Order: sequence, then C-alpha cells, then structure tokens
Amino acid sequence: MSTQVPETETETEAETEVEHGEPLPAAQEDRMRKKSEGRAEREERAREEAAERAEAEEDRVLLKVFRFDPEVEGKQEPRFDDFHVPYEKGMTVLDALIYARDTFDSSLTFRHSCRQAICGSDALFVNGSQRLGCKTQLSDLEEPVRVEPLPHADVEKDLVVDMDHFYDQMESVEPYFDADELPDGELEEQRQTRENREKVKMSTRCIWCGACMSSCNIAAGNNEYLGPAAINKAYRFAMDEREGEDRKQHRLNILEQENGVWRCQTQFSCTEVCPKDIPLTEHIQELKREAVKSNLKFW
Repeated sequence: MSTQVPETETETEAETEVEHGEPLPAAQEDRMRKKSEGRAEREERAREEAAERAEAEEDRVLLKVFRFDPEVEGKQEPRFDDFHVPYEKGMTVLDALIYARDTFDSSLTFRHSCRQAICGSDALFVNGSQRLGCKTQLSDLEEPVRVEPLPHADVEKDLVVDMDHFYDQMESVEPYFDADELPDGELEEQRQTRENREKVKMSTRCIWCGACMSSCNIAAGNNEYLGPAAINKAYRFAMDEREGEDRKQHRLNILEQENGVWRCQTQFSCTEVCPKDIPLTEHIQELKREAVKSNLKFW
C-alpha cells in the first residue's frame, strides 16, 4: 500500500489557474486573501516595532556616573557605571540622575534640594566642568555625559563630597554685618543708597555651591587659601557702606594675610564656572586695591 500523501495544490499553482482563466472556489480564494492580508499586517507590525526600537535608542542619553562607596565591599574601588536614560525636552542632568536612581539603582547617591539653582547643593563635575546639575540641560552636552563629584574635595560616596572645609573657609571671613551705629528707632531700617546696593548686588548672589573653590588651582594646592567664595562673601560686607570702619579694617586684615587675596593668580576659572555669574575675580582684585589703600599713610 502506498504511503505517498497526495500533493496539495500550491499557491503558485492556484495563481496559475487564475491566470489561465480558471476561477478558484470562493472559500479557497477567501483563505488566500486572509493569508496575504495577515502576512502584510505582520510585516507592517515588524516595521513599526523596528522603528520604535530605533526611536527609543535615539531618545536615550548615556550617562557615565562615578561610583564609590567606602563602606561596601566590592564598591571601594572607584568606577563608572553606565545608565541609558530616556530623554525628554528640557531634561537636566539632575533629572537624569534622579531617573537613574529611581529606575535602575536606588543606591546611587547625590545631593539635591530646591532644583531651581538656589540651594547650591547639586554642584557636580559634568563633562570636565563644574556645573549645577539642576541648571545644566542635557541638550547642551555631548554624549556620553560624564558625571563626577567636585574635584579637590574628599569623596564620601558616589557624587557626594565633604563640604566641611569649604564651610570653614566661608565662616573664617566672619560673614555677618556689623555697623558702628544703629538707627534710633526700634523699627527703623538700616538704610543703604541705591548706588551702593548696585555695587554689592552681584556678590550677594552666592549660593555656597563650592563650584568656584573646586575649579581654583590655587585652592587645590593650598588648603589654607580662603578661596574665591569666601573672599566674595567678605567683599559683600567690606564694600557695604553700612559696615563699621573698625569692622571693615578688621575684615581687610583677614583678607590681606598670606593665604588671603594675594594668593589669587587671576586665572578667572572661578568666574567661568560660577552658576550665578558673579564676577569673583574682579571682586578679589578690588579687595587687593582696598587692602593696599588701607595701609597707605601720608605724613
């Protein structure tokens, strides 16, 4: 007995029959039509999925983030981790870090608070420059976006650095107002002229982020140098017309010491990285002139 299976009519043969003028049964023609339509739908779906994958790849930004954790074995050796973050228009470096932490690795550690370039807590070293994470647009950066902690500071974990030395330097210039005379009335204001306010206005914008200190080569090599942020804070009070003369002289005595204004070599690196556009180098040079004038005696 033969076991040969009778050959079924192929689609090509069926199409040949149609070409020769022999119509197919309606049921078979309907199956062929549905088969053709199904194949077209699958091909279209495959093209759409490929386009979506390509678009998804285009709309992702590669972050290379510095990682270090002295308290966890296996993470004590500094390294960089890659994070592919979906890009959205207007996204900042801080937005991308938050997404990476919340989506990929909850142990990723960095400081942030107001997200409005006011608190100064998220100063980072991004693509080789000191920047605020919340102010830096991803669209302005080349990929991969390399995110590191501020240089010239001890790293505590990942992107968090020890700011104690920076705060000590800020406090060393006694950043508070001290007038010789107070107004007579209990609720009377300590008035300041409009011109004097304009003079000190930019210096009041400092947000204590530490970016300028991190960029300063002198501060990197001399741990005793006051640094541009502290000197700028001293400028804010020394140049205020309401400052008492004795207090101003005392402040200038602090600034003209060996590790004060004279250590500045006018490299402008602090001015370039300041996120609030404070003319730090200009303020330092003006305090140098004030220090010289205060020591001039004519007799």
